[in-house]
Amino acid sequence: MRALSLSRSLVRPAARTAVAAAAAGALALGPAGSASAATATRTVTDGGTTYRLSLTAPGAAAAAGENITVTGSGYNPGQGIYVGLCAVNGAQGAGKPTPCLGGSDQSGTTGASHWIHNLFGGTLANTSTYGPGGTFSVTIHVKADLGGGQICGETVQCAVVTRADHFNSGKRTYDVHAPISFN
Repeated sequence: MRALSLSRSLVRPAARTAVAAAAAGALALGPAGSASAATATRTVTDGGTTYRLSLTAPGAAAAAGENITVTGSGYNPGQGIYVGLCAVNGAQGAGKPTPCLGGSDQSGTTGASHWIHNLFGGTLANTSTYGPGGTFSVTIHVKADLGGGQICGETVQCAVVTRADHFNSGKRTYDVHAPISFN
């Protein structure tokens, strides 16, 4: 099992142990060959309805870049979300995951992010609508270098995330982080 990789210069040994234990608790090994599956699950209540949010992605990806499949279920079909690789700081919902690889990839050139929205999904590259019950399955391209000197596992902690789209970008209840490390 591979825990989240953080630079020694960023984390003291005691803190690294705590982060590794927390990440290991979120990892579930699967029959995915060399990449284990990292799963993050979160239950939120919004408007009196409880949503169970799940996100699955590889636990170790190629640093130079790799396509991964991200799935989810139980999402609120009335709330659009972005799916992508982002720098995260703190617990899910504590702060907006940013920066994210690819930003708003409306041209479809990087494949690094995906927008899921029931009204506008499918109208641009890298967009789709939810399936039954708030489900989705998308492919995104991830790599360790987020740009601007921010390298996953070296200078920033990264995760594959879902977060509320630009129609409600301040709402943190839809944030789900699936820790990912790179070879």
